[in-house]
Amino acid sequence: MAVEMLSYIERNSTVHKLTGATKLVCFILWSTAAMLTYDTRILLFLFIMSLMLFKISKIKIKEVSFVLLFILLFLGINNIAIYVFSPQEGVKIYGTSHVLFELIGRYNVTLEQLFYQFNITIKYFTVIPAALLFIVTTHPSEFAASLNRIGISYRISFAVSLALRYIPDIQRDFWNIARSQQARGIDMSRKEKLPTRIKNIASIIIPLILSSLEKIETISNAMELRGFGKNKKRTWYSMRPFQVADYLTLLFFTIMLCISLLVTYHDGNRFYNPFINM
Repeated sequence: MAVEMLSYIERNSTVHKLTGATKLVCFILWSTAAMLTYDTRILLFLFIMSLMLFKISKIKIKEVSFVLLFILLFLGINNIAIYVFSPQEGVKIYGTSHVLFELIGRYNVTLEQLFYQFNITIKYFTVIPAALLFIVTTHPSEFAASLNRIGISYRISFAVSLALRYIPDIQRDFWNIARSQQARGIDMSRKEKLPTRIKNIASIIIPLILSSLEKIETISNAMELRGFGKNKKRTWYSMRPFQVADYLTLLFFTIMLCISLLVTYHDGNRFYNPFINM
């Protein structure tokens, strides 16, 4: 793997130069705006902004492509489940029914249902890239300092930091064990049949768990020997002071959230309804 999944990717960009606390608060504001609204215009605007942020951050889509594809798989399953369990949800929300074609019983395809599920899909495309961007542009130590800065206990903050640091370690251990298994003649390539490949990959799990437990014990002993958790507060080496760019970014995202809420709830309904005059 050229790039480790969900690990910090260092770049010289405007997004990277923002403090972790700024990026965390902005992500919370961004997620709030995306989750509260079903206004397609706002969601599309946020989606375009997320693409622009990727461009500014100099993070390439291919560097997070595996995670995106994995999420898209669950998005597809989610959309199928929505239609299976509630095929008329869009009709209930928008109050009209424009049937495109009939299937079986209540399972017909309407413009309203397609539009409703399109909005849900856009929500995913709006929030998830922003979450990935936040993770890969924020160093774990700085992220922990940011959590502590907004009032979260430094013990919890440090635990989150360790978890983020441990993700690339697990990936490295997995591939190291996989190469060792392949050197012993256990084939995991596409030459083998899928059931055999799954069985061979499963053989990696036990060594991976054992190596992970050993690392956890080593880290916990080191933290205990250094008196971690003794004091109520602690300082952070990676904490950075706010700059002008941080304040301007926070102001922009706060204004964006306020405008989003005003547009969404100006008529008392958070669903944008293009079918009202059809």
